[in-house]
Amino acid sequence: MKRILSLLLTAALFAMACTDGFAKENKNAATYQTHETSAKDAPVVYFTRDISSAGMLKVYNALGWTASGKTGVKISTGEPPASNYLRPALLKDTVQKVKGTIVECNTAYGGSRASNAMHRQVVKDHGFLEIADFDLLDEDGSMLIPVEGAKRLKNGDYVGSHFKNYNSYLVISHFKGHAMAGFGGAIKNLSIGFGSGQSVAESGKVYIHSGGTRVKGSIWGDQIPFLEAMAEAAKGVCAYMQGGKNIAFINVLNRLSIDCDCDGNPHEPDMHDIGILSSLDPLAIDQAAIDLVYSAKDSGSLINRIESRQGLHTLDYAAEIKLGNRNYRLVEIK
Repeated sequence: MKRILSLLLTAALFAMACTDGFAKENKNAATYQTHETSAKDAPVVYFTRDISSAGMLKVYNALGWTASGKTGVKISTGEPPASNYLRPALLKDTVQKVKGTIVECNTAYGGSRASNAMHRQVVKDHGFLEIADFDLLDEDGSMLIPVEGAKRLKNGDYVGSHFKNYNSYLVISHFKGHAMAGFGGAIKNLSIGFGSGQSVAESGKVYIHSGGTRVKGSIWGDQIPFLEAMAEAAKGVCAYMQGGKNIAFINVLNRLSIDCDCDGNPHEPDMHDIGILSSLDPLAIDQAAIDLVYSAKDSGSLINRIESRQGLHTLDYAAEIKLGNRNYRLVEIK
């Protein structure tokens, strides 16, 4: 049954992808306005074109941020059999630099990571246990963290109950497209990523996907409430971590498929890799990633996916609720 659910999900996501047209050429570059600025008070986003373990460690070190106490490294462990999750070899040096425990939550759509035992097997199969310990944050249920001034998530944000056991988090996100959100980066990893799965009584993932209308059942809901709920959940996580002081972000722009790492059979990328970003501001790093995608000559398919799902609204709303700063200074590390 679980295998059937996984296949059905893959088929549904593929069907949605087929409606995008897969235009390779970027028609939007001439009119798109980036948010890069030279203003000294803007948050810095560090950038390297070196997509390697050494390159990731360089942009992490550039932050000047020190993980304190017990540190969780939030990644996507990747849906089998063939998703584009970030490989352990790329993560190893940075994860071990912060003495981190890799953390994740179960899914809300079925698949191979919907239950504790299955998810742990995937983590082992994908090689993550070879570089760090692993903690399934929602293995023992959910906890509720506040989201100040929320329009969608009025109850708060349901995250895995082990979330509270960590003093700091490094959020490492594979930036790519997504069949529902348009794109996934730091904001999605903060919200859906930390949200508890369908296996617990109150699923944070369902609560976000439904725009704050239910905690169990289908992940399908109205698009704008879903996108806004993601931004609110991300704000709740950052606020819980000492107003964002105990959390840092890395986005990896490689294998830029229109599909998420939750898709076990994603569409093959048809654009070039870009690089790795780091920042202490979750909105700035996602905006910088979007700007780099829009400036790439071969990013038409990914841009079409983002815009067909109204994905840029997530950034608009994140700026409105002051999740972070949309304008940023890009500092390239050679």
